This record gives sequence, structure tokens and C-alpha cells, in this order.
Amino acid sequence: MSRALQRRRLRKGVLNTAGILVFLVAVFPVFWMVSTAFKPNTEIFSTTPKPLPSHPTLDHFDLVLNGGIASNSFWVYFRNSIFLALVTVVVSGLLALMAATAVARYKFRFRTTFLIMLLIVQMVPLEALVIPLFLDLKKLDLLNSLPGLVIVYAGFAIPFAIWMLRGFVAAVPKELEEAAQIDGAGPVRTFFRVLLPLVAPGLVATSIFSFITAWNEFIFAYTFLDDSDKYTLPIMLQFFFGRSGNAWGPIMAASTLLTIPVIIFFLIVQRRMVSGLTAGAVKG
Repeated sequence: MSRALQRRRLRKGVLNTAGILVFLVAVFPVFWMVSTAFKPNTEIFSTTPKPLPSHPTLDHFDLVLNGGIASNSFWVYFRNSIFLALVTVVVSGLLALMAATAVARYKFRFRTTFLIMLLIVQMVPLEALVIPLFLDLKKLDLLNSLPGLVIVYAGFAIPFAIWMLRGFVAAVPKELEEAAQIDGAGPVRTFFRVLLPLVAPGLVATSIFSFITAWNEFIFAYTFLDDSDKYTLPIMLQFFFGRSGNAWGPIMAASTLLTIPVIIFFLIVQRRMVSGLTAGAVKG
């Protein structure tokens, strides 16, 4: 066996081992969360922790789903979270696509400055925007409202979406749009019938970011909402933290339930997301 072949095999083995280690480190917290969600309290607080529950129980899930500690039912918070996530995906995707089309198709003054500002906006810590956004929503009478949160979440997602979709729009030949216009299609019809289907993979890829941003966000929702009927699932988790102790069983059960919609959404769009990321890397 040649030395070159031995080196290739050794390098491949090292890379595979490193990949497995990274996978285990990334997956272990999720595994422990799900395992703890099914453990009774005696096993959770045992001095000899076990990776798998010896006596699985659904009591923690029952407590979370029936609102045993929280002020409302789990499904009230779920409804609010899914509304915020889906509306944010639609609003940010549509606005970002129109802005990306303008940036990719037309040359205008301060175009480069606009693109640079999109990057700068993403560097600002979100915590630094709590007070300014609170005052803005108060002036607009949008505090304690889900539409107000949609505006905030869409504002966070749009800069990233514009920057990413710009490459997809630029990769679409202008001749296709011109051919549609020659056939009598107006600008709106050309946009929805020609451009939108071709950049759909890019929209799917950016929708993952928008969905996760709106689904997991806690600080702005907890600050801007004052009505428990409008609380989201991340806010529900804080009901299980107390001064005398934390209810780790319900916390892990609620976290498991909070993770399931994200996984389902990812599984639904994963094929288009992979093709979208690959296409966006070709030209942009």
C-alpha cells in the first residue's frame, strides 16, 4: 500500500471521527432534554443520573398541555406562536423578494450603501433595540399586540433575506421576464408568474431563518406583551422557573414540544432548502 493511499485513508478516518464527535456534541443536549422529559422527578434529581428513564412517565407533558402551572392552556400559546411565525415568514419573504428584485435588477443611487447597511444592521445586538422599539410601538399604539411583534420580527428577518435573495434574482435571466412582457404580461404578473417560481428555493431557505427567529424569540415578546392571552411558547417556559426551585421535568417537556414544530417545518422544506442554498452559492 502506497504512502499516499495511507495518508488519504488516515485523513478520511480523522475527518469522519471529528464529524462523529461534533454530531454527538450537538445532539447530546437534545437527547438529554427528551430523556429528562420522560423521567419522573425521583430520577431527575437522583445523584446517579441515567441517560434513559427507568420508569417513563407522561406526567410532565400532561402538566404542560393542561396548563397546570401556566396561566393559560398550552394551545393558546401555541396558537400565538404559530401565528407569529407563519405571518412573519410570509411578510418578510414577500417584502424581501421585492426589495431584492429592485437591488438586483435596477441601478439607483446609494445602491451599494444600501447593501452595506443591510450587513451593518445585522451586526447590531438585538438587546440594544428593546427600548427604541418599545417607544416606537407605543407611539404607534401597537404594544401588547401580535401585529406589532410581526413588524419587529419581520424587520429582523428582512435584511438577511434581501441579501440572500439578491443572488437568486440576479441568477434569473432577464430575457425570461422580457419574453413574458412581450407576450402581454404586466409587471405584477411577470413578477408572480415568472420570477417568483424561479426564486422559490431561495425563499424557502430564507423562510427557515424567519420561522426560527419568530418561533424562538423571547425578549421582545416578554417586553412588549402584557396580556397572558397573547403570550408565546417561549414565554410559557418561564412559568416553570420559580424562586424555590425549577420544575425541570415540565421545562424539558415544554422544550421538547417547542422543538417539534421547527423540526416538522424543516422536514417539509428541506429539499427545496438544499437546492436553494446550492443555487445561491453559484451566483450572487
